[in-house]
Amino acid sequence: MKPTTWMYVGAVILLLLAAAGICVGGFILLGASGGAQGVTEVGSAGMCVGAIALVGGIALIILAARKTKQETAQNVTLKIDLPGETKIEAMKCRSCGGELTADNIKLVNGAPMVTCPYCNTIYQLTEEPKW
Repeated sequence: MKPTTWMYVGAVILLLLAAAGICVGGFILLGASGGAQGVTEVGSAGMCVGAIALVGGIALIILAARKTKQETAQNVTLKIDLPGETKIEAMKCRSCGGELTADNIKLVNGAPMVTCPYCNTIYQLTEEPKW
């Protein structure tokens, strides 16, 4: 699934809400910690509301980061264009002569590696020159 503009808009909206929550929560915490007029009940309620807004803002940042990370994941397909005529032959293991299938070949660091299911030998697949 390709990331679209709307997916990024959703992440930006989440980040804006997070910034607002963190600012509001910070201001409420700052005001509640001042203890104006000696009222402690309002101060403790303000501390709770401010802490909830602050934690909510941080949670929205984490949610936006996960959302964009999941949406930008992509699969890569490797297509090989073979030059000239190609004939397919049954592959055999270099060590034991056992018959190999396409499932026994994996691409490791850009090189095709063969793992024999019979003798567990691992070797790099090389292409012989055509001339």
